[in-house]
Amino acid sequence: MRRFTLAGVIAVATALAFAAQAAPAGKLQDKFTQNGGVKIHYVVEGKGPLVVMIHGFPDYWATWKPLMATLSAAGYRTAALDNRGYNLSGQPKGEAAYAMPNLIGDVAAVIAAEGQKNAIVVGHDWGAAIAWQTALNRPDLVNKLIIMSVPHPAGMAREMATNKAQQEGSNYARNFQKPGSEKNLTAEGLAGWVKDPKEKAGYVEAFKRSDFAAMMNYYRANYPKGVGDTAAPPQTYPPIKVPVLVIHGMKDTALNAAGHNGTWDHVTADTTILMIPTAGHFVQHDAQDLVDRTIKDWLNQRR
Repeated sequence: MRRFTLAGVIAVATALAFAAQAAPAGKLQDKFTQNGGVKIHYVVEGKGPLVVMIHGFPDYWATWKPLMATLSAAGYRTAALDNRGYNLSGQPKGEAAYAMPNLIGDVAAVIAAEGQKNAIVVGHDWGAAIAWQTALNRPDLVNKLIIMSVPHPAGMAREMATNKAQQEGSNYARNFQKPGSEKNLTAEGLAGWVKDPKEKAGYVEAFKRSDFAAMMNYYRANYPKGVGDTAAPPQTYPPIKVPVLVIHGMKDTALNAAGHNGTWDHVTADTTILMIPTAGHFVQHDAQDLVDRTIKDWLNQRR
C-alpha cells in the first residue's frame, strides 16, 4: 500500500487549488511579475500589440476571457491581471498597500514584464479607475485607453458633488469603507452576479483564494469620501493625449451614466463613447458580443 505524508497531501492540494484558478490548458498562459515585492499574476494569449486588461470588484482575470479570445484572434497580445489582493496575486496587508500609486505600479510591472514600453490599457470598475489614473500619472505607459463604467475622475467628482442619484448609488462604497466590512463578505456572495454556471465555480474558488480586507482597502484608500458640500473640491487634471473609448451600461446603479458627460474636454485625441441601454454594471458580460466587437473594430481602425 502506498504511504502518503501530510506534506505530500498538502502539496497535491495546493497544486490542485492553483490549477483551478490558473489559466486553462491551451492558448492561455500564466505568468508572474513583481512590483515592490508584491507578486502579480496575469494571463496572456495571442501575439501582436500588447493589451493590458484590469478587472474590478468583485472579479478576477477570467472576466476578460471572451475579449481575450476576440483580440488574440485579431492579432493582439492580451494580458489580463489578477489585481493585488485577488486570486493568485500577492495580498499585502494594510490600506496603504492599495493606494493608487501601487496599483499603477502593478500595471507598469506587467507592461515591463512583457518587454514593452507601453500598451493599450483596458479597465472595468476599479480596473477602469486604475486605467484612468495610469493614463493621467504615467502617460508614457498608455497608447490607447479603453474604459468601462467608471467616469473620468473629474466627472466622478462632479457627480459626487451635484448628482443625488450618484450620491445614493455610492452608499455601498460608504459601507465598504467602514472598519470590518470584509466580515460581511463570502466567496459565494461575491460570485452572485455571475450568470454563466460554467464560470461561477471558478469565481467562487478565486474569491476563496482572495483577501476580502484587500478588496475593501481599494475603497478605503481611493474611493471619494465626500458628497454634496463635503465633496472634494474640483481638481485640474492633465489632458489625456491618446484615443479613448468609453463603454457604459446604462442600467448601472453604482455609476451614473451622467458622469461621462464632458469626458471629451479632458482628452485631446479622439474620444468615443458607447452607451448601452440594456446593460448593467458588468457591461462586458451583459452586452458581450457588442462590447467585444466594438473594441476590436475600434482598435483595428487605430492600428
